[in-house]
Amino acid sequence: MNSQEKEISYKTTTTYSTLNNLSSKTKNVWFVCHGMGYLSRYFLKYFKSLNVEENYIIAPQAPSKYYIQPKMHVGANWLTRDNTMADTENIMNYFDAILEAEKIPGDINFIVLGYSQGVSVAMRYLAKRQLSCEQLVLHSGGIPKELMSEDFKYLPHSTQVKLIYGTEDEYLDKHRIEAETKRAKELFGDRAKIIAFDGKHVVNVDLINDLV
Repeated sequence: MNSQEKEISYKTTTTYSTLNNLSSKTKNVWFVCHGMGYLSRYFLKYFKSLNVEENYIIAPQAPSKYYIQPKMHVGANWLTRDNTMADTENIMNYFDAILEAEKIPGDINFIVLGYSQGVSVAMRYLAKRQLSCEQLVLHSGGIPKELMSEDFKYLPHSTQVKLIYGTEDEYLDKHRIEAETKRAKELFGDRAKIIAFDGKHVVNVDLINDLV
């Protein structure tokens, strides 16, 4: 028996979601990566309290969809430990296609936010594409182990980096929080701001609204 795993490349079509309209009145463009178990169109609900005219939100859709028990809701995830490097490159190319299609003006306030599993793909994308942003928001997720401070040296010192987590997060215990905080400081130095809130592993809408 001669079993082989081969690799091919092919063209595919997929979706992403947006909220509000990109116009001359837009001040902030958000690029937001959802967590595991979400769909992008439902993740947008956490940004509906932002000023409609001033904020335009782009939410990419994680590629791997699955049914969530027991109600068989559909969710999705970004990456697993299997074939991570190739899957990461596919996601990076997908993000490229989104930004090419959206044609975001260069003078706009660009905010990148990752929640939970979305933190890893958001950070990898910035590092791989040397993409500048005014704010990088790391909400209740883990920083990829392979990333180094050199990967983010291109960012201007004015870029704000915010690490947000709930003090009762069931996935981030005390030791994990300490480790992630240390990593954030290693990567971004004194511009990394740590923001803790009373709560579990949930999207904190109040803190999101306070970002702008």
